[in-house]
Amino acid sequence: MGAAVKITRSDEDAAALRRLAAKSGDAEQSRRLLAIAMVKEGTDRAAAARLTGMDRQTLRDWVHRYNEAGPAGLTSRKAPGPAAKLTPEQMQALRQLTLDGPNPERHGVVRWRCCDLRAEIAARFEVEVCERTVGKWLRKLDLTRLQPRPHHPKKDAAAQETFKKTFRYV
Repeated sequence: MGAAVKITRSDEDAAALRRLAAKSGDAEQSRRLLAIAMVKEGTDRAAAARLTGMDRQTLRDWVHRYNEAGPAGLTSRKAPGPAAKLTPEQMQALRQLTLDGPNPERHGVVRWRCCDLRAEIAARFEVEVCERTVGKWLRKLDLTRLQPRPHHPKKDAAAQETFKKTFRYV
């Protein structure tokens, strides 16, 4: 069995650690500070770990973090999450592609839907995602999935206005 890890920081004594634990808004950090305060007071490491609801090995890991970074090192870190599937440059290219709209001859559609964009993303960037992810990306790019009402490309605005003026309700 190896030797116990020593608490090398002497910045705060046990009373100061207890005061920090009382002022901390993070319950997990408070629990860890109290465990280290108990060890500094001379409590057995196994007993200090048990009293604060953790394993002796876990307490050892927190002592290492305390030695490196002090009380601030005892806060829980947020997990980074998965890496982004598209780079910022690719996201801007997707934004521009969406704003420009599809080419009916090339893409075979007259407006972008999430399923159409999904296929185009797979073809351009070689990234497979679901339609829901495409919708999330559009919201992230400050774009909406709502589309304007379609209109015929050969409509005659003057003829429409003339019709509106001459049409009589029966």
